[in-house]
Amino acid sequence: MRLIHPDGTVVHLAYCTNVHPAEDLDGVLAQLARYAEPVRERLDVPVLGLGLWLARDAAAALAADDGAVGRLRRELTARGLEVVTLNGFPYRGFHDPVVKHAVYRPDWTTSDRLHYTLDLARVLAVLLPEDAVYGSVSTVPLAWRTPWTAAQADDAARTLDTLADGLAALTAGTGRTIKVGLEPEPGCVVETTAQAASHLARVDTSRIGVCLDACHLAVGFEEPAAALARLDAVGLEVVKTQASCALQARDPSDPATRQALAAFAEPRFLHQVRERGAPPRAVDDLDAALAGALPGRDPWRVHFHAPLHADPEPPLTTTRPELEVTLAALFGTDTARTAHVETETYTWGVLPEERRPQGPTALADGIAAELAFTRDHLISLGLKEVTS
Repeated sequence: MRLIHPDGTVVHLAYCTNVHPAEDLDGVLAQLARYAEPVRERLDVPVLGLGLWLARDAAAALAADDGAVGRLRRELTARGLEVVTLNGFPYRGFHDPVVKHAVYRPDWTTSDRLHYTLDLARVLAVLLPEDAVYGSVSTVPLAWRTPWTAAQADDAARTLDTLADGLAALTAGTGRTIKVGLEPEPGCVVETTAQAASHLARVDTSRIGVCLDACHLAVGFEEPAAALARLDAVGLEVVKTQASCALQARDPSDPATRQALAAFAEPRFLHQVRERGAPPRAVDDLDAALAGALPGRDPWRVHFHAPLHADPEPPLTTTRPELEVTLAALFGTDTARTAHVETETYTWGVLPEERRPQGPTALADGIAAELAFTRDHLISLGLKEVTS
């Protein structure tokens, strides 16, 4: 979907396909028919945006085969779909039975992460609609925080310099601009916008910026306007934002609250928990928090991407109000702070059983509802939907 900000910026709204497990081209193409086109039809829009996730092997195959990437673009066009952004955070195996810390590997000290990201940029340069100003790729916030040495920081800085050179060469060769956004996430080297400003101070800011995930921002108890000011101070652009909500427990000492939270403790993904404080108290997974690793005297926010439009069973809530404040900070002023918005609820399949979509139809319904919520909120901020 596309919307127009009052300043004239075309804002692209998409959903992230990392909710689907396919890791090769045939699987990606099957997703378009099974999920993406039905979502577009439910929303009754002429074009639906996808934040496409291409696993490492799929990205490498497409980057090496003009015919294959051309086939993907034709399929997208035929189904009324477009791609201006790719999710390059998970490398592969995102739907393995256990992912946890593996999602942060390989990190930005390695050539594997560099080559994967440049392959994604090459593919996106072909998929990008002719009238899109730029394409974006979101990626790992350097690495998981441990171990992290001065030597690793130097390696990552050099790798990001090579990335910027590769993106510049791609623009020179294709005429298309692709930007990469590192995505601050709890527990990583770059967890907060303050850490982004510190660790990314040396990058080429014309090519490399930040992917601002609203769930992660809320888990860290960051105030959106202040977060944006930190990025502005060092010239880091928000190349993409992810519209997402965290799970919230207002009174984690309450037995009913703890029982409700236990239903969200599952083995696939890491669910970092932060307890409100200055600074927030931290633990790396929900199981550990429930086992007593946090005092539980103040509210908890849990890195569990909760559906944007639907409340969990009380007494749990979500950080939807914080998402709305984040969108207002990005789009509710005279200037749009980014042109790419991606809903990224990849956790539909690990919700508590009674809340989990049963089958493709129910999942498409949920994805469409999230997009409708986000679109309607952007419209309430003064944007206008493009309907033709």
